[in-house]
Amino acid sequence: MAELQRPTLCCCRKVLAVPGNKSCEGGRSLAHCRLVDVASASNFHSFKLRHFHLDLHLNFAVKRMTGWQVLELTPVQPGVQSLILDTHPSLLIHSVDCKVPGASGAPDVFLSLTYRIEPFTDYGSSLNISLPAAVVRPHRAFRLTIRYTTTDGPAIWWLDAELTCGQTRPLVFTQGHSVCNRSFFPCFDTPAVKSTYSATVRVPEGVTVLMSASRSAYSKQDRVFQFSMEYPVPAYLVALVAGDLQHADIGPRSRVWAEPCILTCAVSKLGGNVERWLNVAEGLFGPYVWGRYDIVFLPPSFPIVAMENPCLTFIISSILESQEFLLIDVIHEIAHGWFGNAVTNATWEEMWLSEGLATYAQRRITTEAYGEAFTCLETVFRLDALHRQMRLLGDNNPVSKLQAKFEPGVNPSSLMNLFTYEKGFCFVSYLSQLCGDIKRFDSFLRAYIEKFRFSSVIAQNLLDFFLGFFPELKESCVAEREGLEFERWLNGCGPPLCEPDLSAGRALTGPVQHLCDLWGVDAPDPQVISTFDLSSWSTFQTVLFLDRLLDRSPLSQGIKNPFQVMSLLSSCYSALLDGMNAEVQIRWLQIVVRNSFYPDLPRVRSFLHKHTSRMYTVPLYEDLCGGVMKCFAVEVFYQTQARLHPNLCRTLQQILFQSSALNTSTAPSLLTSPSSAPSSPTDPPANGTIALRDVNVSA
Repeated sequence: MAELQRPTLCCCRKVLAVPGNKSCEGGRSLAHCRLVDVASASNFHSFKLRHFHLDLHLNFAVKRMTGWQVLELTPVQPGVQSLILDTHPSLLIHSVDCKVPGASGAPDVFLSLTYRIEPFTDYGSSLNISLPAAVVRPHRAFRLTIRYTTTDGPAIWWLDAELTCGQTRPLVFTQGHSVCNRSFFPCFDTPAVKSTYSATVRVPEGVTVLMSASRSAYSKQDRVFQFSMEYPVPAYLVALVAGDLQHADIGPRSRVWAEPCILTCAVSKLGGNVERWLNVAEGLFGPYVWGRYDIVFLPPSFPIVAMENPCLTFIISSILESQEFLLIDVIHEIAHGWFGNAVTNATWEEMWLSEGLATYAQRRITTEAYGEAFTCLETVFRLDALHRQMRLLGDNNPVSKLQAKFEPGVNPSSLMNLFTYEKGFCFVSYLSQLCGDIKRFDSFLRAYIEKFRFSSVIAQNLLDFFLGFFPELKESCVAEREGLEFERWLNGCGPPLCEPDLSAGRALTGPVQHLCDLWGVDAPDPQVISTFDLSSWSTFQTVLFLDRLLDRSPLSQGIKNPFQVMSLLSSCYSALLDGMNAEVQIRWLQIVVRNSFYPDLPRVRSFLHKHTSRMYTVPLYEDLCGGVMKCFAVEVFYQTQARLHPNLCRTLQQILFQSSALNTSTAPSLLTSPSSAPSSPTDPPANGTIALRDVNVSA
């Protein structure tokens, strides 16, 4: 992700027009006040963006994209004298031209426009373009052309050949969430603005280009790829990947893209499941409107687990090791086809409208496809992580609000935390419980998508529509029910006000807790413990067990002979866990590190030599440096750094050498209240450090 800052609270807000609502002045009433997107420097409220086109040449040798962008705009406010777009210092603007229609049949006139670039935040700048009066006519469209070159910006990730899966050819991909795409092309970089787009991309021979577009074409002779997205999307959902990519069809509207060396594995892992999941989702939430649902597996340098780019999900190849995590992540991105992509949060301060609803939809899909017990197990695993975060942050930390208020200049990526997903999920689950019938709530969600499709919304749009759909609930004043007020759900700190009933998963979660209890004594009974066969457990059962052991680590906090217990744990499980997937292994290795169990340290070394993705390296390095194994961590880092992406190297160097501040590309930082001082950069991480595994970083 892009560079992060620690957010603070702000009470000042302007007005943002949203579908079907009137603006207000003053006050903080939930029913009337509208929020602006403080993460955008643009004057997006002054224009209607009808369409934009990108024409780019990709140069792998110098790691640059060069070309131009054409924007079709219509002024919607009188007296507008300038167009302000979001951009980034890494994006070099060469010229701005405008096409002015000729009067009375005269030829069109092309004008060169003046512009200036001004600082905005650490994650972007503003491009202020002066518009002549001949251009700015209310409700009359005009075209603007911006010629530019990208350099080393946060949205564009160039990978040398040795950082790819096949290690034969370089690859480039973009990652726009949340506010990174302003370094890819000048834009209204706010989820409040949606438009169609098209693109022409020129590449060297042997390079395949994919984009988050509904249509594509390729001219082999010219080495030119053409793309068109016929449905309106916000800027952050425009995505590109180019490299040595091949495909295989896995369904009537789906194909898998990957480097040749991992394509067969990816296809075998997914099989015909994707079409099945799409059919289940359509039965619940209505038609899938995007046409195709393709998936591209990216190298381990991909900075998050998955990204829901329309028509083309990006997902990290490392997840192929775990069938259950792969299943959940793909279904989550499918759910975004309805919640997040079709209907989008209008500001980043209400990201739960995307992630909370998508998480709820994901679990409705898994319940229909795999049963309630499986869904309850996965939910228990995630809610455990949420409560782990809550214990570390405290009940009054503003990061736990669903409507988190940011000061201008704060990077919205800071909202990528479990509260956005899991507290949002719990609120949506509570709304479904109010209906008394989950099928009725499915009908509500279908109607919600139908009404707001291809628009951006705020929480009040959802809640007003909910109460209008269920008038009997409105009449009984459920929004003001004591202790469970909608306002308190949205603006209260702390854990969810209530959680769904997960007792249907007890047959799966009960043995996990029983085994944890057996290990929580000074002298565990090996004979009783041996009756639990972890090899027969699902991945989610195993990681839930290990996470709960990890919560107790170091074991010296509650056990008199921690080394003996660790020795018994290792003799029972180390060899077995060696043969399991990385999601399981990393948790066991964190237990090893937090308990300074040196006999299993070679396993840590082997794991870090094998795995080069952020989600597996950062948590282990944090634990190694938080204990007494920092020298070991430094040694392993120097042995492996040539195979790590430069952004990850910088993150690990900061962990290892305790530089002054958390910098770009680390896991999203959390909101801190103004009264709480940040911890000293020389303080070691606590044993309960919030690692990336604690955050569902599927966007």
